[in-house]
Formats: sequence, structure tokens, C-alpha cells
Amino acid sequence: MRASVIQIAVNEDESVEARRRRVTELVRKQAGADLVVLPELWTTGAFAYEEFGREAEPLEGPTYEAMAKAASDAGVWLHAGSIPERDPDGPLYNTSLVFSPSGDLAAAYRKIHRFGFDKGEAVLMGAGSELVTVRLPATTLGLSTCYDLRFPELYRGLVDAGAETLVVSAGWPERRRSHWTLLAQARAVENQTFLLACATAGTHAGVPQAGHSIVVDPWGEVLAQAGAGEEVLAVEFDPGKVATTREQFPALKDRVLGLQPPRRP
Repeated sequence: MRASVIQIAVNEDESVEARRRRVTELVRKQAGADLVVLPELWTTGAFAYEEFGREAEPLEGPTYEAMAKAASDAGVWLHAGSIPERDPDGPLYNTSLVFSPSGDLAAAYRKIHRFGFDKGEAVLMGAGSELVTVRLPATTLGLSTCYDLRFPELYRGLVDAGAETLVVSAGWPERRRSHWTLLAQARAVENQTFLLACATAGTHAGVPQAGHSIVVDPWGEVLAQAGAGEEVLAVEFDPGKVATTREQFPALKDRVLGLQPPRRP
């Protein structure tokens, strides 16, 4: 399976419209890949809180339309990162979109764990409540976004739902970059999955971004990692390695906690 992880810079001197056009062209250039992944909130920047309301769009808004066409033009499965989605009833959500090679929407995931500790995203956006997986011909994706990476129970839930390849779309800050790499490898190892984590480069709202998008195999080996700037990680991996790893080292079968509801005293 061939994947392209597109790490783009989200800088304040580029308009949303210009960035959308640029990203559309980048996706189109990935024809020949099976899966393309974009980062979190690339239209606004994950820390540009004041832009969330101004740039929020309906689910089937301009970014949806551009990414659907880009997926179709390139003939790829496209995890189009996330957008600030405005629900018809009013709330905003940090919503990831996945398109099939025909340009149809295959899945939408509303971020469950919002970052900010009573400010920023945590108060400006609503929380999702549903785990989302997407069946591709060669593997099943489990979707997550940025701060979700710190919550291992979410990934156990995705594995229980059949996920074999975890995808993390993120806008992770440079000052916690060591956590990014550590947690990406930990989630892959403990769930015996591949993990593709796509971050942003650049600086927005005064927050330098970590970059260093990463692809990890079920043993925790780093198959590819970007640097700090804009980059496209092109990587090939064998989805069958998930089943082989789980057979050779069947740790998931020894799970005890979390499988049964607690007994009442």
C-alpha cells in the first residue's frame, strides 16, 4: 500500500482560498498513491482560535467540494485533514473528512478530545462522540485528531472496531514535539497497527508547529519521518503485517481490563 502524508505550512500571510488551491494541487500530484493524508485545521491553523468562527463552513462547503474533486482527479483515498465545521444547529466542530477515489464522502469524524483546558478549542468547539473507522480495499482506517493521541482508550476502541491502520491528523506545537513522536510510536506498538500521523509546519497565531509527520509500523519502527518544513512523505507498507504481528506476538489476546463491564458490589 502506498501512502502520501502531506505536511504543509499554515502561515498567516497566506489566505484560506490560496492555501486551499495549493493543497488541492498537492493532492492531485499524488496520483498513484492509495492513500493521501492532510493535517488538522489546515485552512485556519489549529491555534488560530479567532479564525474558527470566521472561517467555519458547513460540512459540504468549499473545502469539502475542493477535496472531493481532488480525490477524484487523483484517484486516491483522501483523508482531507479537518475543517472547522459549522453544524446547521449552530455549534462548531473540528471535523475530519475522508473521500473515496470517486470523490464520495466515505466518513466524517468529529474530534472527541478538544484541546485547551477551558479555553481555545475546548470552549469554542463541540465534542464529537463517535469512533469512526473506514474500510479501504487493503486495510481499515481508524480516525483520530491531534489531542486524541494522548488518550489510549480511544485507540483501543478503534482496534475493537476493526482498525488496522491508525490515522492522526494534527496541528501539534513544536514545544511538545518529543511527545508527538513518543505517543505515535506507543499507539502503534500497543495496538499492533500501522500509524500515519500528519502534522503542520510553519507558525500560526504565534505558535511554532512541530512538523515531523511520522509513519510507524506495528513493532514501533519508524518507516518515515518528515523534518520541520513542508514535505510529502511517500511510504510503502504491507497492511498484512498487522495480522502477522498479532499472530507472532498475540498481546492483544491477553487483555483483561476494559473488556467486561465492572461487577456491582
